[in-house]
Amino acid sequence: MDFEKISSIPPFSLGKEEKEKMLTKRLSELTEFHRKNCPEYGRMLKSIGYDEKEVRSYKDLPFLPVRLFKELDLKSVPEEEVVKTMTSSGTSGQAVSRIFLDKDTSANQQKTMVKIVSEFTGSSRMPMIIIDCPGVIKNRAMFSARGAGILGFSIFGSKRIYALDDDMKLDVGGLREFLEKYKGQKILLFGFTFMIWQFFYKELLRLKEEGITFDLSDGILIHGGGWKKLISEAVSHDRFHADLKDICGIEHIHDYYGMVEQTGCIYMECECGHLHSSIYSDIIIRRGSDFSEAPAGEPGIIQVVSTIPESYPGHSLLTEDEGVVLGEDDCPCGRKGKYVKILGRLKEAEIRGCSDTYAAK
Repeated sequence: MDFEKISSIPPFSLGKEEKEKMLTKRLSELTEFHRKNCPEYGRMLKSIGYDEKEVRSYKDLPFLPVRLFKELDLKSVPEEEVVKTMTSSGTSGQAVSRIFLDKDTSANQQKTMVKIVSEFTGSSRMPMIIIDCPGVIKNRAMFSARGAGILGFSIFGSKRIYALDDDMKLDVGGLREFLEKYKGQKILLFGFTFMIWQFFYKELLRLKEEGITFDLSDGILIHGGGWKKLISEAVSHDRFHADLKDICGIEHIHDYYGMVEQTGCIYMECECGHLHSSIYSDIIIRRGSDFSEAPAGEPGIIQVVSTIPESYPGHSLLTEDEGVVLGEDDCPCGRKGKYVKILGRLKEAEIRGCSDTYAAK
């Protein structure tokens, strides 16, 4: 089953049985493709005695620890077909993952993200405020998860402005002029959780004390990149929402969960506060004791699968995050698929999220 056929299906339209059948076929084919085309991956499958005849479900397929991409250059296409190399976030001294993309994989990542995000923002492009600095976007052939996130979401903007300068100071004049120009229109805002709080919210709070306010009640905010630093500062999910609404009127706020190793397949937060898996990917919760699948309601290690990766064997990965499946096909928002809660990093795991790695620096 090629990705073109999968991408024609609306992202939250398949129930459990249909989705499992589709994922099993596609992910089994990807496993075989990468076994043949990535020598290191092939040797790993051989070493564990992998037998495709024993696979009954995509949940039976082998997974790679996400940390492996920090230690090995894994690719399933010739070097000359690599058009982009993406790196994960990391603090100083940390190794970073290196993800090699060919033209098709890169295009499918973008196509998938557009389909998923449009389910929450609508199909029309909007004036966009990027709550970051322009200096993040440097080498387009090799850029970090933070830069990739900005570039990926920029496609939803008809006109774009960076809210911060390269010293991470709020561009008050530029922001005021932009909001005045597009007054009465829906505005899309994108940024990473810690940076939104530290450099946007706190500055708006300071400005308010001087009598300077901004109205973002027509805004839709999408943010991601980790909560570890904010939780340590006693900023909860609910407080983040409430305080932003209080300071600038913004009500429509969507967190998302994603990683550079599976760009495109993000898990967006719905109106009910649940992170949703689309038909293009899934989350499986594994018990740490024996890696068996944990049922809904039981926390465990997050495994993520994605139908996109063709240029590297990143279609089935064990993360270093902990989460819990809350339900499947029955979220009050009406979207089908699993909906989950991310509980945070596993103990002793490295900091990874764009927000948290920036905060750690």
